[in-house]
Amino acid sequence: MWSGPRNISTAMMRAWENRGDCAVSDEPLYAAYLSRTGLVHPGRDEVIAAGESDWRKAVAALLGPAPGDRPVWYQQHMNHHLLPEMDTDWVLRLRNVFLIRDPAEVVASYIKSRASVTPEDIGLPQQERLFEWLRQRLGAPPLVIDSGDFLRAPETYLRALCAVFGIPFTPRMLTWPQGPRDSDGVWAPYWYDAVLRSTGFEPWRARESALSGAARTVAESCRPMYERLYGFRMRPD
Repeated sequence: MWSGPRNISTAMMRAWENRGDCAVSDEPLYAAYLSRTGLVHPGRDEVIAAGESDWRKAVAALLGPAPGDRPVWYQQHMNHHLLPEMDTDWVLRLRNVFLIRDPAEVVASYIKSRASVTPEDIGLPQQERLFEWLRQRLGAPPLVIDSGDFLRAPETYLRALCAVFGIPFTPRMLTWPQGPRDSDGVWAPYWYDAVLRSTGFEPWRARESALSGAARTVAESCRPMYERLYGFRMRPD
């Protein structure tokens, strides 16, 4: 699952983990991303210490057996963690889904945890590039799910996803126990407050995103990228 931050990606990870037959990996390229870029994120040193800083080693593990030999493996990837110097051919060995959200909502949520934001921070430029690269290599567009659409009908979308991958749907994907998981990244205390309190997907509601200044500029610059991907979104019957 290729997503930007603040994009229901962790709630989606909860849904898959709660199946009982699915291993999950939470942002497995994060340590390599921070190590290579030198960016200051909340808990930066903890993230690097806990993860794999060599992206090649991280990728090799992602292409190996699923943790616990589970039959299903959900990998939560952030678009911006895929740096330009990283080879992307390995992505072709995954079944890829793109999770998108209105950039104004993403930016409004993101700046609650970091004082500044750029388009690259929320990952839409990287997501569009990866989508187009996969579309050309595969000869067909990868799956795209819009967060707003999904939250209006979680069961419909999860059933459709399971059908695409030949995996039986289970209602266990719709709710989960409140609190942290051993599988959560060490950054959870900085980013996962809402998810840690959750027991299921929050119903969709219209959100006011009163952005100004640089934050508004970032959201507006990302909108054409979002709208392009939105045009390919999954629309289950």
